[in-house]
Order: sequence, then structure tokens, then C-alpha cells
Amino acid sequence: MNWLFQTVWSSIGKKAVMAVTGLCFCIFLVGHLMGNLTIYAGKDAFNTYAERLHALGPFLTLIELGLLIFAIIHIITGLTLFYQNWRARPTRYSVTKRGGGRTLGSATMPYTGILLLAFVIMHLINFSFVDKGETTIAQIVSQQFENPLYVMIYVAAMIVAAFHVRHGFWSAFQTLGANHPKYMPALMVLSIVFGIVVGIGFGLLPIYISLLS
Repeated sequence: MNWLFQTVWSSIGKKAVMAVTGLCFCIFLVGHLMGNLTIYAGKDAFNTYAERLHALGPFLTLIELGLLIFAIIHIITGLTLFYQNWRARPTRYSVTKRGGGRTLGSATMPYTGILLLAFVIMHLINFSFVDKGETTIAQIVSQQFENPLYVMIYVAAMIVAAFHVRHGFWSAFQTLGANHPKYMPALMVLSIVFGIVVGIGFGLLPIYISLLS
């Protein structure tokens, strides 16, 4: 077991863990977006989707527990890598060089990740940890997006999410060994498309709901 821990906790191992957990969250985002898009079919359709989701019972609880575990692993591993990289280059230069493939997306991943964590906590408080005894999920969503400030925060968070997943998507495949001239150009394009879909798909929802309120 000691060799397994040393392998996982090595620099390459931690990057692989980040890649796997990150791709799992990308899959979750696709499913979550598909469910949220039912709001365009009306409040009844959105409530029906929520009811069917909660009807999964223990299976849904297992999924939520898995996401929580993955989130904790992803955050701890990401912060550890960020700290180790920071310690490895303690000297700061007046001019930041972007050679070697370093991009704005890669340079800001830790910061966009922290912003997204703060948003997810706020999102859970406003939508998941609320009393649903006498209100439907559609009513809860409508009430939250009556606040223009929350709409702006949500849209801004989705822009941050778009940048985060855009870089994280192709970077995960690169880490897992898909860094090949035959595949990487297509993955780069796919990552851009995925980032745009996440940003626009989620970002338009609060605007649409606020206009209906």
C-alpha cells in the first residue's frame, strides 16, 4: 500500500488524480446542464425533472457522496500542486514569461478554481440547503433570480467556469497520455466548444428565468 500512496502522491500521480476527477466533473456538468435546460419547456417540466431526480433515492445520495469525495480530492490535490509549484519558483520576475505552452488559462486555474468553489458553496446554500417542503424547485429558482445581483454573480461565475473547464478539459487528456499531434488539435477545439457550451448554456438560464419572473 505504501508504493500506491507514493505513486498517487507523486507529482505525476497528483496530476493524474486531478485529470480523472476533473473529467468526472465535466461529465457531471453535461448531465446537470441537460437537466437544467428543461426549464425552457416550462416550470412543470422542470419540476418533473427534479422529482424524477429525487426519486432515485439512495442512488442519488450515492452520486452526491461520490461528487463530494471527488470535490475534496480535487481541491486538496489542486491546492497541493499549486503550493508545490509556488515553492519551486520563489523568485518573482517583473515580467511574466508565457513560454513553454503556459497560457492565461493554465496560469489562472488555481484562482478560477477557488472562485468556483465559493460559487458552488453559495449555490448549494441557495438551492440545495433550503426548505422545499412547501415550495417547488421552480419557485425557488424563480425567487433567487428575481435578484439582479445574484443573476450577475451567476453569469460571472459561468464565465469563470467556461475558462476553467476549457483549459482543464484538454489538459486532463494531455495528462492521461493523449498528448499526440494526431489527437491534441481536435481535443483543443473540443475543449473550446465545451467551455463555450458550459458558459452559454448555464449563463443564459438565470437571464431567461429573471425575464419570466
